[in-house]
Amino acid sequence: MPSSPFGRAFRHRNYQLFFSGQLISLTGTWMQSVAESWLVFRLTGSSTLLGVSAFASQIGVLLFATIGGAVADRSDRRRILIATQSISLVLPLTLSILTFTHRVHVWHVIVLASCLGIVNAFDIPARQAFIVDMVGREDLVNAIALNSSMVNGARVVGPSVAGLLVAAVGEGWCFLINSVSYLAVITGLLLMRVERKNTAQIESPGHHVVEGFSFAWKTAPVRALLLLLGLVSFAGMPYAVLMPIFAANILHSGARGLGLLMGASGLGALAGALTLATRQSVRGLGRWVMTAAVCFGVALVLFSLSRTFWVSALLLVPVGASMIVQMAASNTLIQSMVPDRLRGRVMAVYSMMFMGMAPFGSLSAGTIAGRLGAPETVALGGLVCIVGGIVFGIKLPALRGEARQLIVAQGLAGGEPPAAVTGQLPASEA
Repeated sequence: MPSSPFGRAFRHRNYQLFFSGQLISLTGTWMQSVAESWLVFRLTGSSTLLGVSAFASQIGVLLFATIGGAVADRSDRRRILIATQSISLVLPLTLSILTFTHRVHVWHVIVLASCLGIVNAFDIPARQAFIVDMVGREDLVNAIALNSSMVNGARVVGPSVAGLLVAAVGEGWCFLINSVSYLAVITGLLLMRVERKNTAQIESPGHHVVEGFSFAWKTAPVRALLLLLGLVSFAGMPYAVLMPIFAANILHSGARGLGLLMGASGLGALAGALTLATRQSVRGLGRWVMTAAVCFGVALVLFSLSRTFWVSALLLVPVGASMIVQMAASNTLIQSMVPDRLRGRVMAVYSMMFMGMAPFGSLSAGTIAGRLGAPETVALGGLVCIVGGIVFGIKLPALRGEARQLIVAQGLAGGEPPAAVTGQLPASEA
C-alpha cells in the first residue's frame, strides 16, 4: 500500500489502468472543449450560439441519464464504458475531418455535440458507479478525489496546449488528438480484470428508474446536495461558455489567452481536488460544500469586474478550486450514502443535476450576455451561487443526523439498503 496520503486507491491495479487511460483521454477532451468553443465563436461571433452549442452538448445527459443509470445497474459497467468510449472516439474524428477540409459549419458542431451528450448520458453514470467496483468502499473517498485531480490535471494542460495549437495551426488538430486519446482509456478498460457481479433484476425497467429517483428525493441530505449542485450548475458553471467573449472582446488575448484562462481555472481545480485527496473520511464535507459554493460565487463576481488579463487569470484559480471542491465533495457524500444496488441510478440523478442543468444555464447565459454583456451575466450567476450556499449552510445542521445514519448503515450493510433508504425515518430524524 502506498505511503503517500494521495495514493490509497492506486493499490488497485484496475484503478491504475483506469486513471492512466482517463488522464490521457481527458487531456484530449479539454483540448476539444477549448477548440470547439473558439471555432463556434470564430464562425459566428455570437454569444447566443456559444450557449446553443453548450446546450446541445449537455442536454442529452438530462434527457437520457435516467436510462443510462438503470443500464449501469443492470449491466456490466466495464462493457458499457468500452462501448461509450468507442463511440466517443468517432465523433471528434468526424469533426476533425470536416475542419481540415474546410467544410465545417456551426450546425455540424451542434449535431456532433448533441450526439456526444447522448453518449455521456450512458457513460457518466456507469463511470461514476464503476469507481466502487474498482476500489471498494474503503478507498472510495480517495478514488473520487483522485478522479477530480485527474480531470483537472488534464484541464491545466489541455486548454493551454489547445490555445497554442489553435493559434498556430487551427482547431482541427485538437479534434484529431482528442479522437486518438480515447484509445488510451479503451486499452485500459480492456486490460482490466473485473469480477462480474450478478445483475439479474426482477423489477420492470420503469420501476428500476423510479426507484433511483425515489431514493434521491426522499433522502433529505442527498436531495439538498443535488439541489445545490443543480443551482450552481445552472447559474455559475456557464462562465466557461462565455470565456471566448472574455478572451476576445474584454481581455483582448485571443485563442492563446482563452487557453491560458481555462488552464488557470484548471490549476485551481487541481489544487482543490488534491486537497480533497488527503482526506480519509467524509466527516465535515458538508461544511466544505457550503463554503465552496459561497467562495465560487464570490470569485465569479470578482472575475466579472476585472479588465486585466493576469488579474482575471489569477481570479480563475479560486473559481476552479471552489467549483471542484463542491462537486467532488457532493459526489463523495452521495456515494457514501447510496446503497450499491442503486448506485448507477442515483449517480444518473447526480449527472442530471451537474450536467443536465448546465445546458439550460448555458442557453440562458448566452441569451442574457447578448443583452446585458458577459461580465454582468457572470456576476449575476455568482450572486445566485452565494445565496444558494448560504441557504444550504443554514439547513446543514438539520441534515447531519440522517446523513450520518446512512453513511454508517452503508458501511455496515455491505450494500443492502437500510430502512432509512426509503426515507421512512422516525420523525426525530426527518
